[in-house]
Amino acid sequence: MLLEQTFDQLTALQLHGMVEALHRFADTAPTPDLAPTDLVGLLADAECTYRDNRRLQSRLKQAKLRQPACIEDIDYRHPRGLSKSLVLDLASSHWVARTQHIIITGKTGVGKSFLACALAHKACRDGYTVTYRRFSRLLDELTQARADGSYLGALRRLAKMRVLVLDDFGLEPLGPNERRIFLDLLEDRYGLASTIITTQLEPDLWHGVIGEETAADSICDRLVHEAHRIKLSGESVRKTNSSLKKEPKSAK
Repeated sequence: MLLEQTFDQLTALQLHGMVEALHRFADTAPTPDLAPTDLVGLLADAECTYRDNRRLQSRLKQAKLRQPACIEDIDYRHPRGLSKSLVLDLASSHWVARTQHIIITGKTGVGKSFLACALAHKACRDGYTVTYRRFSRLLDELTQARADGSYLGALRRLAKMRVLVLDDFGLEPLGPNERRIFLDLLEDRYGLASTIITTQLEPDLWHGVIGEETAADSICDRLVHEAHRIKLSGESVRKTNSSLKKEPKSAK
């Protein structure tokens, strides 16, 4: 009865990690007696681990990453110019702490989005808030926000995200309103948060997509000069994987 009361009290205090650990201790075979301080230490560790995992799941849910990518799953065997040493360095998430950016360029299918999501996932694991957006969809969202009066609130929410993933930048030229929105977004985040951009265009071609020289200079100044660059090349990973999955034709 005393143990059940303890479970109820721990649950009422929302110490769910301790409850799970105490259940495990109660269900296992007898072990040598633990000193009270050791038992309290184990329960405290269990509670901390439980809460860390809950916070991580919350951050990942909020991030809405396009792909379930992890740093550990990156394939370095595919010949696309990906430096393992650079990725492992970025996996420390020091670039987030320093409010730096990452620009990933390359042709379609070489794994830009996967790599961006893997780095963002690692940032989540390291305790940073993350959100993912396709660039065109984000512009649509913020255009709608300008129309319904929620624009400033939407910008504030995005500014609070320590990492913003902008996927597929540069697929279409920007109009005047889109340039203004993009510049507002970067201005609110400048010096406070980090951005990962994936694009088929090298930064020296961005002026042509952004369209207006002054705005293009401002946007590039806020992104390119404080960015780590990853340039992917080679054949499409999707194309190669698709070819490997095809069954060979039987010889006649």
